[in-house]
Amino acid sequence: MRKLLLTALCFFCIKESEAKFNSYDSLTDPLALADTLDNYYFPESDYEFIPAEADFDLIKDRLSCIQNEIPLHYNNKVHAFVNYFAVKDREYTKMIIKRKNVYFPLFEKYLKKYGIPEELKYLSIVESGLNPTAVSRAHAVGLWQFMSYTGRHYGLHQDWYIDERMDPEKSTEAACKYLKQLYNMFGDWELAIAAYNTGPGNIRKAIRRSGYKNTFWEIYPYVHRETRAYLPQFIAIAYIMNYAHEHNFIEEDMEYRMEVDTIHVADYLHFQTFANQVNVCVEDLQMLNPGLKRGVIPETKNGYILKIPADIKESFAVNRLAILDSASKVGRKEIQHLAVNTVGSTYGREKIVYRVRSGDVLGKIAERYNVRVADIRQWNNLRSNTIRIGQSLNIWQSGDTRTVARSTPQIVTSQNGSKMYVVQPGDTLWDISRKFSEVSLDELKRMNKLETNNIKPGQKLIVSLK
Repeated sequence: MRKLLLTALCFFCIKESEAKFNSYDSLTDPLALADTLDNYYFPESDYEFIPAEADFDLIKDRLSCIQNEIPLHYNNKVHAFVNYFAVKDREYTKMIIKRKNVYFPLFEKYLKKYGIPEELKYLSIVESGLNPTAVSRAHAVGLWQFMSYTGRHYGLHQDWYIDERMDPEKSTEAACKYLKQLYNMFGDWELAIAAYNTGPGNIRKAIRRSGYKNTFWEIYPYVHRETRAYLPQFIAIAYIMNYAHEHNFIEEDMEYRMEVDTIHVADYLHFQTFANQVNVCVEDLQMLNPGLKRGVIPETKNGYILKIPADIKESFAVNRLAILDSASKVGRKEIQHLAVNTVGSTYGREKIVYRVRSGDVLGKIAERYNVRVADIRQWNNLRSNTIRIGQSLNIWQSGDTRTVARSTPQIVTSQNGSKMYVVQPGDTLWDISRKFSEVSLDELKRMNKLETNNIKPGQKLIVSLK
């Protein structure tokens, strides 16, 4: 009886979704249809027609039909991910299907340019879900999830204002260069893909530990746990994106890349002001230029190529000078102050690497290089002030001898005559004790009845009782 009710309820839904039956004659036979429904799941909240776990042999056969240069081995590990994307997390799969037309043409252009397999476009789905501003827990960024060092190695500029790891064009070209180099190292696309995830050094180590086996599935037990899942996810995504309709994914509300043009901006530019002047949404500008993190273009030596909607190029050209002049004035001083003073900013600084010696503490190192303890912690992802001998610390040193840590303290005087310091963003008790040579760290805590070193911006601390 339950099957007959489901048949009646879902008849028109199934017909509308073009479910994959041999012929519509079966829809006229309720018992035949009821038997078929055993293989499908119907959520209570709507009438979406969701196939249950996919047939192993059928998927294996389908994969063999789309395999090109990259092997698409099918096994239980890949099968589990196919079921995950096809059944358990359909919302994620719908999202990436909607986004594919925005990014796949771009990926295909650069993959062709570098002569590497087109199916590598699916790797960005595993990396970022086709999100150009994605940031991982390990601080990998962008569509292709570049770490800071690797991104710089492949020419992706990063500072307080700009992160080209979020630039779809530049990061895609960098990813193609990296993937091609990895293939040249290993001569095998499965190993190259695994190395993209874990690094070539870890793949070489796994090869040695396996007794110098030379395929991914032979070194599988010796790679990191995350990497064991990485290639199976790639194969599963490649399958889903080619056979989405067979799992009742309907292409609707698809997103498409906006038609764009470019302008060269030689000076500082404030996004919101520019958007108001040319009558576009500031969100559109940000979407077209995700590598600009602060809603502005900084003043740079060579200027910046800004992407704009193609339909405003003509009207912009007519009033170019007036528009750029207006957008070059708003918020300039405020954003420059933030660029220099924000905790962990590297803007206008040069990187050095300091190796911790016996007797070092973060406070002494910060004083030596005229930076803040909070900066060093941010630059090196430190959760505490604990460091160890021999540890390498990234220090971003300013050429300007005037630093935030040495800036003039903000002092207020209370009614009883005591002097009080207003805590600034990034301050630590150690920094404050350095600003006032007459008071030690312990005295600061005693005068302010502090049981820990925790302070917050805006807090007023007694620094002198006189």
